[in-house]
Amino acid sequence: MARNSGFKINRQGIRQMMEEVQREFDKHPVTARVQADPDVSFGDTNVFNGPVIHGDVHGSQLAWGNNSVDQAQDQSKPIAPGFEAIAEAVVDTLRQLPTLGASDEDLEDASAVGAEVLNEVVQSEPDRGVIRRAGAALRGYLALIATGAVTAGTVTGSEETARVLIERLSTAL
Repeated sequence: MARNSGFKINRQGIRQMMEEVQREFDKHPVTARVQADPDVSFGDTNVFNGPVIHGDVHGSQLAWGNNSVDQAQDQSKPIAPGFEAIAEAVVDTLRQLPTLGASDEDLEDASAVGAEVLNEVVQSEPDRGVIRRAGAALRGYLALIATGAVTAGTVTGSEETARVLIERLSTAL
């Protein structure tokens, strides 16, 4: 088999084309939502030329066609000065609420309210009204436990823990 058939690969042209394609991807990032059917087994995976992604990729980074990769992400945001105590109180409340006997529905709602507070305290000028209303809602979920209105699933000491969390949220606000 003859090696030189008169056909030449323009490596410079290929490199230039790849750089142009990369610039376009940088301008217009590609996103894809992929969901596998959990009832279907795909068996072994063969990868010939492309990425393989397993699981949730929200906030992920992808390197493709690199010889070496050095990537870093810092998605943390500083808490606005003066709002540290409320952020700590909300995080602590959300962490302990599932152990206090709150219903799944209340836990879901409390998580959404807590996320609202945590998203607000990292703004350059947090809206105190949003934080105050969300804090009141969190105290409301805790009040049901503190007063004994919620008894299913509660453990010994839940009422006292709820009262301490209410006090901490009130003080931080």
